[in-house]
Amino acid sequence: MSSTRGTAVPLAPPTPPGRPDRPDRPGEGRFGSLAGWAQRHRWAALLIWLAVLVTVTLGSQAAGSAYKNDFALPGTDSQAATDLFTEHGSAQAGDSVEIVLKDRQGIDAAQTAVETMLAEVERLPGVADVRSPYTDASAVSEDGTIAYATVTLDAKAEAVPKEDVTAIIDTAKGAEADGLQVEVGGEAVRGAEEKGSPIAELAGVVAALVILGLLFGSLVAASVPLLTALFAVGSALGLIVLASHVFTIADFTPPITMLVGLGVGVDYALLIFYRYRHELSHGADPDAAGRTALDAAGRTVFFAGCTVIIALLGLVALGLGSLQGVALALALTVLTTMAASLVLLPALLALLGKRIQRHVLRHAARTEAKGRTEGRRWRALACAVQRRPLPSLLVAVLALLALSAPALGMRLGFADAGNDPRTTTSRQAYDLLAEGFGPGFNGPLVVVTQGDEAAGKAVQLELAKTEGVAAASPAMPSGDGALSTVIVYPETAPQDEGTTDLLHHLRDDVAPKAEHDTGADILVGGATAASQDFADTVSERLPLFVAVVVGLSSLLLMLVFRSILIPVKAALLNLLSITAALGAMTLVFQHGMFGVQPGPIEAFLPVLIFAIVFGLSMDYEVFLVSRMHEEWERTKDHSLAVREGLASTGKVITAAGAIMIVVFGAFMLSADRMLQQFGLGLAVAILMDALVIRCLIVPALMQLMGKWAWWLPAPLSRRLPKVALERPADS
Repeated sequence: MSSTRGTAVPLAPPTPPGRPDRPDRPGEGRFGSLAGWAQRHRWAALLIWLAVLVTVTLGSQAAGSAYKNDFALPGTDSQAATDLFTEHGSAQAGDSVEIVLKDRQGIDAAQTAVETMLAEVERLPGVADVRSPYTDASAVSEDGTIAYATVTLDAKAEAVPKEDVTAIIDTAKGAEADGLQVEVGGEAVRGAEEKGSPIAELAGVVAALVILGLLFGSLVAASVPLLTALFAVGSALGLIVLASHVFTIADFTPPITMLVGLGVGVDYALLIFYRYRHELSHGADPDAAGRTALDAAGRTVFFAGCTVIIALLGLVALGLGSLQGVALALALTVLTTMAASLVLLPALLALLGKRIQRHVLRHAARTEAKGRTEGRRWRALACAVQRRPLPSLLVAVLALLALSAPALGMRLGFADAGNDPRTTTSRQAYDLLAEGFGPGFNGPLVVVTQGDEAAGKAVQLELAKTEGVAAASPAMPSGDGALSTVIVYPETAPQDEGTTDLLHHLRDDVAPKAEHDTGADILVGGATAASQDFADTVSERLPLFVAVVVGLSSLLLMLVFRSILIPVKAALLNLLSITAALGAMTLVFQHGMFGVQPGPIEAFLPVLIFAIVFGLSMDYEVFLVSRMHEEWERTKDHSLAVREGLASTGKVITAAGAIMIVVFGAFMLSADRMLQQFGLGLAVAILMDALVIRCLIVPALMQLMGKWAWWLPAPLSRRLPKVALERPADS
């Protein structure tokens, strides 16, 4: 039980003996030695980083990107269906684009113009076939005002060059005239449309600079962490473009890389820079302060960076197509930002150290003249929490659990054209098709029958009378006659739960019965089915991924802090911040809070957010608890250790969290729904972690655990290797 309950606790920190007289520290570690090299060769270190940035930028521009979206999922029905289409020469092997027409006088009035346009489209590169609505009565709505032409591509949407799709869009839109509206839809069109702009990235950079300026009160000091992050992100982006020629990296990777790189890069540099300012304010000269900062906070950065990289590389083992490339790209970005913080940052500090020192000492003198002590307010907060640790803990945990609750009903999937901005032609085409043919028309299921023509017809009849099916097309034979394909249109929209239920019903009930009756093999595929297969695969593999990442991270923490309870606490609290973020995403994007159009959560985001946030949460955990551990080792007073740990780190953790929140939150300005979800999830997770967990829950738990927080069974202690993370600041 706390020794501070009901008693006054001092608000002034203990004074480290002899600290101003210690310009350097003996027994310098590897990170301090690395900082020393960067300081002695400051211009060389800076020029090396500049050369790397210029080289990879020019190299990436010369080579060009080779991004490729690979959503293949071996072992699933949808992938098996796609493989069969390719093997047997079915038209379904390639994706399609719909040219949607609307004329209130009836589409027959514009037949000449439309057929001329379709003939031009058929001659364009990337087009395998064009089916006119004037030769297919099922492609015209009942009232005759809306129709569509199907443009079959010669490959999957992600493999067709964007310029070929753009040519189709431009040619089709060129037929628009008074009374005739022409829109173009399909996944290939969605990928070719430019929906974003650099406004989100620019807003994040400006916001980070403002926060750093307010924190340090100096433009020079504020620019150092940001400059380090920009160097790292610029280098990482060039390396990712080059890596796209070797690995399968999705085309949506660069904005995610920019988002994570800026947030993590500023965060890592800030933790080291804050320790550097702390050393300067205690009388160290700039070079010694730089070595000390790297020797202490640099270890935290290295540990946190390795944790994020391990978590991201764990995603590769999930075998989720393009997600593997995204994970590799983000791991490379984190590695680059970590290297910049450990090499480039000390070189910049050596160049600007004297100017920063003068500002720090002036600020320290003004603070001392006003009778203030460093961390005064955070020390007061720690005292308040220590007086009432249990109520503080319960209120904070209940609030996070309430925010996490909606995640229990989270529905994974992929956004479709119905979530696009209303100004895009893909969204206009989506709405017109829903208006003319029903909501399920935008998310058909493709049922492939491997058998003779009679089997295909029998399956079509069975599908047509299935509950939840609005219509089923005639069975279409493949080129070699070995397959029959039926397009099934659900009664519900692609993102509705009813469509998911229908998919499972067809696979679990209808297909087995039809197989028994006809002797044919039946698979249910198509884009809608593939999206659901991806979501189901993520859900199945997520528990193992979480267990591995949490287990490895907890083991590392146990080695560092020689404790059983601290790793358990860290893992549970990190999971709590992540579930709170997923709950917020579910409220906003799935339930439509704040006027957002409801829809599913992008299927790959939960695992991606988990990998990134878990590593960043460990960053704050280590930074805070290691300072508590320092004080515990020095005084063996757990109340003092908790108080001084928060007083020493509360400001920098909050500032680092605020920077990442504004950088991540800036992506809510993007027009891309996936980036909006990603930005909100990361921002909420960091907000909960930096503000609620590190400033309230951790101090309360540490106070309640008392000296048991640092307990490790003696037999286990003897067997575990000793891993030093932070060098004591006063040793």
